[in-house]
Amino acid sequence: MKSAPVLLTLSDSKHVVLPVDDDSDLNVVAAFDRRGEYIYTGNAKGKILVLKTNTQELVASFRVTTGTSNTTAIKSIEFARKGSCFLINTADRIIRVYDGREILTCGKDGEPEPMQKLQDLVNRTPWKRCCFSGDGEYIVAGSARQHALYIWEKSIGNLVKILHGTRGELLLDVAWHPVRPIIASISSGVVSIWAQNQVENWSAFAPDFKELDENVEYEERESEFDIEDEDKSEPEQTGGDLAEDEEVDVTSVDPIVAFCSSDEELEDSRALLYLPIAPEVEDPEENPYGPPPDAQTQGGANEEAAAGDKKQKQSGTEAPVKKKARTTTIELQGVPSDEVHPLLGVKGDSKSKKKTAGRPKGSKGKDKEFVRSKSFRDRAFPWRELTLSQTLSDTPIIRVCAG
Repeated sequence: MKSAPVLLTLSDSKHVVLPVDDDSDLNVVAAFDRRGEYIYTGNAKGKILVLKTNTQELVASFRVTTGTSNTTAIKSIEFARKGSCFLINTADRIIRVYDGREILTCGKDGEPEPMQKLQDLVNRTPWKRCCFSGDGEYIVAGSARQHALYIWEKSIGNLVKILHGTRGELLLDVAWHPVRPIIASISSGVVSIWAQNQVENWSAFAPDFKELDENVEYEERESEFDIEDEDKSEPEQTGGDLAEDEEVDVTSVDPIVAFCSSDEELEDSRALLYLPIAPEVEDPEENPYGPPPDAQTQGGANEEAAAGDKKQKQSGTEAPVKKKARTTTIELQGVPSDEVHPLLGVKGDSKSKKKTAGRPKGSKGKDKEFVRSKSFRDRAFPWRELTLSQTLSDTPIIRVCAG
């Protein structure tokens, strides 16, 4: 929507309108950096602003140019999970990769140079969606014309691979797995998973773990199975022999560097890790924490009567009331009321719609059917909102109103 970016705090439902470079141009995209310390915003004139998250203070700014004095619009800003690099997708069909530390060093109105410029020089393809790989060494971009994915190596900027999907479908979104070399792309409601082909190797191995291309006859040594080799000379102990005598730790688990994210640098390694979900038991017992049936003694008539009363009370109690959804209303100044929402495609003010003149196409007997469809269309949006509130009962809902 055409409005300034808004920073919303979910804990207290307070919002702050972030400053923009030019009030007349509100086509702004915004994104947090990897650690959430800064907010990067870009407008349709190619201006990038770096704001401090806590104080909304302008820290750095620069303008993306096309080599001359001409500027280009900013379409999206994406950050890598590792390192300080981020990419900017612009309207001139070029993906620019910058270093966040250099941006902060240049300060306000700086002129940083991009690390890489990625583009399709042959077809001049516009990009729909761009993102980094899990380790930040590769960049994948989805074409806006067809279902095709372009993969570059960030360090040298070479095009590594082009993945072609189903013909005739347009790409909607693309995402890279945080750890594995797996890419997911969406087009026309179908999710495509891109991964490497696993090659099976059924070759044989010798006892010393050497791969064998053909059968080899093993020749046994004369003293191989002797308890004590009489002919063996006393070897001199070297550094390698001393290393073999050291004890090997097989209990502690060292983290694998390839699977670790730089977001875990400030985390406590001894912190308790848990899954915030309850296990689902297919056939739950009536009293899993009670004594086994064999250990239970025969109760009297009073215990049976008390158990029957307890069951009646449990059946008579109503179901627990669900937690109501919390709604936050944000009023934006200077936003047109009849603007079409980019996600819902429904205008904000239904009363301001112009009625079509004349009778709709069709016979006279279809007048009532036309009026019924219109009333059903007006009721569609409240029903959709009610369903969303009931489904996401624990998730706060943010409603944006035009002031």
